[in-house]
Amino acid sequence: MTTKTSRSSASATARRPDRPGIALLAALSLLLGASCASKTPAPGPGAPAAAFEAADLVDIARLVPDIDLDIRYAGEHNFTGTRVDGYEAAKCYLLLPAAEALRDVEVELRGQGMRLRIFDCYRPVRAVQQFVRWAADASDQRTKAEFYPALDKGSLIPGYISDRSGHSKGATIDLTLLRCGPGPDACEELDMGTAFDFFDPRANTDHPSITAGQRENRTLLRDAMVRHGFANYEMEWWHYTFRLQPPPETFHDIPIR
Repeated sequence: MTTKTSRSSASATARRPDRPGIALLAALSLLLGASCASKTPAPGPGAPAAAFEAADLVDIARLVPDIDLDIRYAGEHNFTGTRVDGYEAAKCYLLLPAAEALRDVEVELRGQGMRLRIFDCYRPVRAVQQFVRWAADASDQRTKAEFYPALDKGSLIPGYISDRSGHSKGATIDLTLLRCGPGPDACEELDMGTAFDFFDPRANTDHPSITAGQRENRTLLRDAMVRHGFANYEMEWWHYTFRLQPPPETFHDIPIR
């Protein structure tokens, strides 16, 4: 998601305002697999584990086995209304330095009675292509009420959906905060003012219309992430990118299994 206001440098490769029209983007998305996945072309059966290792992408569960995962694109509860291409398992892969930094955020938060809930991490190029095709299909309005109630679907490109995503580099993550009680199932999401992937200016991290409590919760998340080397994309309160990223031309297309 983006809006038409200023952009942070951390997200410059993920969102760009000067994009071609929807129909052209839909056609171009079919060609992006070869051009975007510069280091890791689509592997054959059984190959993803080796491909992830070659790309220095690790499963966050190796570092934090009980981390809270709500990987939306591996199921149907997301803005497309269906499981997204490339998400064959609900796992979170990140570049090793980003994964280690996220582990440190989690450790710090647990000492304060909080935890992270992760919505998305590494995102295959083929998933981004599906997002573009979905945005170009004006007949599919199944998720409008939940995810873009105030917008026409045709306006989502280029403002909110791009033909390339920084997530495909492996250093970007979407997440929120949980406050936890003493029991094993006593964690609840903090009120951030909007849901994840809500296409609306209210998702801007510092939007003036949110309440004081919602602003405090967004600040808690941002402060914890910034302390460990992540930068927030100011148009999305949930979106963070680690300071160490691959070269600009690197976009991976390894299916998540």
